[in-house]
Amino acid sequence: MSPRLIPEFDVLALDASLEFYVGEIGFSIGYDRPEERFVYLDLERAHLMFEEASGAGRRFHAEPLERPLGRGMNLQIQVSNVDAIYANLEAARNRISVELEESWYRRGSEENGNRQFVVADPDGYLLRFYADLGRRPTAQPPLDQ
Repeated sequence: MSPRLIPEFDVLALDASLEFYVGEIGFSIGYDRPEERFVYLDLERAHLMFEEASGAGRRFHAEPLERPLGRGMNLQIQVSNVDAIYANLEAARNRISVELEESWYRRGSEENGNRQFVVADPDGYLLRFYADLGRRPTAQPPLDQ
């Protein structure tokens, strides 16, 4: 089954993005179009597309790109081994924005748990990798009751 949402990132240097996403995180290349400086990546059914902003492909943005790219957004990506990805990125001295933590988020009468961290990619896009910790009853009653 193909995903219904596949983010496409404009990046300033595709080679740096590939080193980060494939080399350090473990994404695999599904396919690429080198003549357009485009690549499609996959990690445990999380799909992302990348295109170098100066490449020959089609452009969807009208404004100039300024670092950090993707301001105001982070992508939450569920993985089976968040600790291994964290260790790889930390060893490569990447900019970890939020250290590895356990957080619980209320959803109605339950809380969903995440073991998670946030890292900025070479262009400044924020990625929140997490492993699911399950659910538990909420400590507080929902606001709508």
